[in-house]
Amino acid sequence: MKHLKFLIIGIIFGIVLVKSEAVSWYRIYEMFKFQSFHMYGIIGTAIATGILLLLVSKRLNVKNIEGKLLSVPKKDKSFLRYVIGGILFGLGWALSGACPGPMYILVGTGAFSMLIVIAAAMFGTYIYGIIKDKLPH
Repeated sequence: MKHLKFLIIGIIFGIVLVKSEAVSWYRIYEMFKFQSFHMYGIIGTAIATGILLLLVSKRLNVKNIEGKLLSVPKKDKSFLRYVIGGILFGLGWALSGACPGPMYILVGTGAFSMLIVIAAAMFGTYIYGIIKDKLPH
């Protein structure tokens, strides 16, 4: 019962993504072919909302669950790693027709073939965990 609020928020988020067609393979296909602004609008709105909420949280000194002030960790200024990671993420997104979050929502809508995509994503994460120490982070 303690985590019921997270389940409810997840269900509402899933409904919003389905109703906005953000999990539609056709919308994703249009985005990658630069034929529609729909997905770029959704992604841009999410980025703007995240920036705004982070700025408001900093101004109001909002604390996390551990009692520490919210902060964004500093990232390395390496260009190549982000390009390679972005290309791999984009290829996976384009090949599967879904990014990691909506994969689960698509299973809930009855697209059970997404279970294969989820299994492949978990396998890829497992392989990354094995070789991450050998990669140039």
